[in-house]
Amino acid sequence: MLSAIINAFRVPDLRRKILFTLSIIALYRLGCFIPVPGIPANALVEAFQSSADNAAMVFLNLFSGNALSKFSVLSLGIMPYITASIIMQLMQGVIPALQRWAREGETGQKKITQITRYVTLGLGLINAIGYLMLFQSKQYGVVLPAGLPHMFTSAIIVFTLVAGVALIMWMGELITQRGIGNGMSLIIFANIVAGFPSAIWNSATTQTPAMTVLIIVVVLAVIPGIVLIERAQRRIPINYAKRIQGRRVMGGTSTYIPLKVNGAGVIPIIFASALLYFPAQLAAFFDVGWLHTLSNTLSSGHWLNWVLNAALIVFFCFFYTSMVFNPDDTADNLRKQGGFIPGVRPGTNTVQYIKNVLHRITLPGGFYIASIAVVPSILFTMTGDSLITAFGGTSILIMVGVALDTMSKLESQLKMHHYEGFFK
Repeated sequence: MLSAIINAFRVPDLRRKILFTLSIIALYRLGCFIPVPGIPANALVEAFQSSADNAAMVFLNLFSGNALSKFSVLSLGIMPYITASIIMQLMQGVIPALQRWAREGETGQKKITQITRYVTLGLGLINAIGYLMLFQSKQYGVVLPAGLPHMFTSAIIVFTLVAGVALIMWMGELITQRGIGNGMSLIIFANIVAGFPSAIWNSATTQTPAMTVLIIVVVLAVIPGIVLIERAQRRIPINYAKRIQGRRVMGGTSTYIPLKVNGAGVIPIIFASALLYFPAQLAAFFDVGWLHTLSNTLSSGHWLNWVLNAALIVFFCFFYTSMVFNPDDTADNLRKQGGFIPGVRPGTNTVQYIKNVLHRITLPGGFYIASIAVVPSILFTMTGDSLITAFGGTSILIMVGVALDTMSKLESQLKMHHYEGFFK
């Protein structure tokens, strides 16, 4: 891997892309430390630390690179864009116009991307207003400074946060277009990595050093297993019949349909967490007894949270996979191209065969994602070590996925220049 990185820096074009990517990420990290005007930063930090047991806020703060705890201009992080992208991807299976645009190639994708941007800004506006109300609630008790009208100060805060969301989108798209890898994924990667030093320091000072070392060793031992499962595929063999067109012989080749064991990625974890943490967010806004009881029951550290979280993750694995992969369309495309699965009749039998294979690999994939999400929560409850939160299964899963994707794209660039890459 080290030799591949050295080879990449020897190529001027790749060197410029890598340095550009690192520069944008550094600029993004700088923005995470610039506070929003009108918010008393010190009071907010103290209030945020006093409510460190709020699992939802810890989760959101982790993916914002600790920007939320400082209420910086980039506090909303990348989550509004991720949520908008997931919504648009799911809507493609429901709205015919989106389905048609998705099949139009680059032109249709531009239309979908533009709508995704508007949805992201809308979600950013909702999140900005929600955070402003949350931090002024009894739980945090942050008071806006006097001297200016309350509505004027609130409008400045909300506008700054929404502008921060637009800035993050622009940075991510710049990396995707002119850098290496997917810009949004690399921003999430940078946010997670940024929290490691402080998490290790807190663990070493509050827990025994042996416990800190043990957690790091266990994480390093688990990473190869995650890499193995993330790259695992179930390949359905496809043969193409020979066709003669004039003097040309078409077809007669063999290929396969790759179905990943974890085809849904971390999206089921995000969906399940959003549902489980939603009562906690409502309880922060409304002082209702039964709502507080429900939020405490569903909060992290309770056995019901673990059971519901695992069940919801498995459910969303099947739900999301069925939305993004359509066996009927796959079978129809194979029929039109003269392809068939050996030993399986074209048409309905092919559709049923693909569905059966998809269900057989989605179930263990769902159990795998559920264990990654739930086991660290159980260990955190047992040990109380915050390092487990930073090195949680969701964080490691995202980091491994982004690293593999970035290395694959850099690998393809290196092969174009006849250099040996990462994968041998």
